[in-house]
Amino acid sequence: MTIETRYHGPEGSGNGGYVAGLLAGHVSSDAVTVTLRCPPPLETGLRITTDGDRGIGARLWDGERLVAEALAGAIVVPPVPAVSHAEALEAAEKYRTAERHPFPGCFVCGPDREPGDGLRLEPGPAGEGLVAAPWTPGVVPEREIMWAVLDCPGGLSVGQADPPVVLGTMTAQITEPPEAGEPCVVMGLTRSREGRKVHAATAAYGADGRLLGRAEQIWIEVDPGRFGA
Repeated sequence: MTIETRYHGPEGSGNGGYVAGLLAGHVSSDAVTVTLRCPPPLETGLRITTDGDRGIGARLWDGERLVAEALAGAIVVPPVPAVSHAEALEAAEKYRTAERHPFPGCFVCGPDREPGDGLRLEPGPAGEGLVAAPWTPGVVPEREIMWAVLDCPGGLSVGQADPPVVLGTMTAQITEPPEAGEPCVVMGLTRSREGRKVHAATAAYGADGRLLGRAEQIWIEVDPGRFGA
């Protein structure tokens, strides 16, 4: 596996959700838990190992360094409920990190990305600890793009203030991808805090309100200098 520079989150590091989605494709389970052990390097030949032919686990390696590991997972709590598309549009107008984003080049939510290059999600406040964003995919998204879409709204639900947070663990379940051109809504919710850890959840919904995918996450506060921010 090689993570192209286009798909970075923090500068010099692969977007956590995108990388997790790539690795999750090697696990035979509807829900997969991916733990990131270090920032995924870009433009580097990475090695994937799996647990034989059972499909219950996979690991991503940079030489002898473990980058991420994936296992069959489960989600037992209800998903974050959706707001209307109109409410998501209104929330996006209040995207509070646009002028002070810790990772402005992020493939998913970076305001510096050009249209058609990054996803340019703008999850804005829609309630206490809740963010929402409209999303209209230009093409039917692949698994790793769905994971990426379900990534950043969780971190942005905590405000991405000082210090910033980065994805540590993500359990995601993709129900179905949206149609090309379908107006969707993506939600993010802060569930709880525990020291430097933030527990969050995300969900994506189609135009008819059907659940497209969901995730439960753990985010970790980090030193901004770790990524050159």
